[in-house]
Amino acid sequence: MEYIQLGQTDLKVSQLCLGTMSMGSSAWKSWVLDEPDSVPILRRALDLGINFFDMADWYSTGRNEEVVGRNLLKMTGRERLVFATKVFYPMSDDPSDRGLSREHIAISIDRSLKRIGTDYVDLYVIHAFDADTPVEETMEALHDTVRAGKACYLGASTMYTWQFAKMNHVAAVNGWTPFMNMQCQYNLLYREEEREMLPYCRDQGIAVTTFSPLARGFLARSAAATARTAHDFYQEYYGDDIDREIARRVREVAARRGVSAAHVAMSWVAGSPNHNVPIVGAAKTAHLDVAVEALGLRLDAAERAFLEAPYRPRDEINDQNPVRRPRALHPG
Repeated sequence: MEYIQLGQTDLKVSQLCLGTMSMGSSAWKSWVLDEPDSVPILRRALDLGINFFDMADWYSTGRNEEVVGRNLLKMTGRERLVFATKVFYPMSDDPSDRGLSREHIAISIDRSLKRIGTDYVDLYVIHAFDADTPVEETMEALHDTVRAGKACYLGASTMYTWQFAKMNHVAAVNGWTPFMNMQCQYNLLYREEEREMLPYCRDQGIAVTTFSPLARGFLARSAAATARTAHDFYQEYYGDDIDREIARRVREVAARRGVSAAHVAMSWVAGSPNHNVPIVGAAKTAHLDVAVEALGLRLDAAERAFLEAPYRPRDEINDQNPVRRPRALHPG
């Protein structure tokens, strides 16, 4: 495993980040692994050299942070780990227990630190844009979180580029801490961030982490659904004729290379000229092995062009644009 500097931060992270949404409590979602089944995956991640772990308070309603943080800290020292966690989504039925208000951020970071078992997180990420809270309130609260030593750096996820740029502008004008990371969806079936978000981040020196490199598993599986995908509403975003053709091409390249479709789909993301750190999920240790192996698979220009050719612009997947299935805007 090689390690890279995460954008303009001083964080040295593995080329892959382990996304841990699938760890915590099966009572939250049926496909989530309980603690006994999560531990071997965390241990394997460390054995493979992964030091970057992505959590969220919303995952398993807090249980995710407990399972991931407590077990990793038993296995290795805090200084060897890069922890990211997120805030935004509802944590209870209380209408104030959600969003990006000053109060909710202040309460949420303390709860997250207690659950993880650490004094600070390396990266504190807002899970989405909060249209109900003034940007100034959110950015000052996040700045105070950094000043208090509870987070080293700030990140954001799943929003329009203009919203991200506006939040960073407000931070700059007021001398507050800016975002140093954008976490966005990126895969062969969803490349809309190539239009504005990725160029903006490149221009501003903002590190990019990308989730769903296998398009919620669509690019890696046969017709049979997994325990997760069978209950994942995001599956409704994928499956039109263009998606099926791209998936077929992934399988064709994989057959020529003698690897799995997952290897090819992951390699495309990891090797993108839009430099990023893929966030990979794992329901078993073998999934991590495939992801790491894919780092060594180099697709040539002809293979990348072949895989990319069918793509067409499509609706954005965004909390402010809850279209269930992105449609091709210019079918052809």
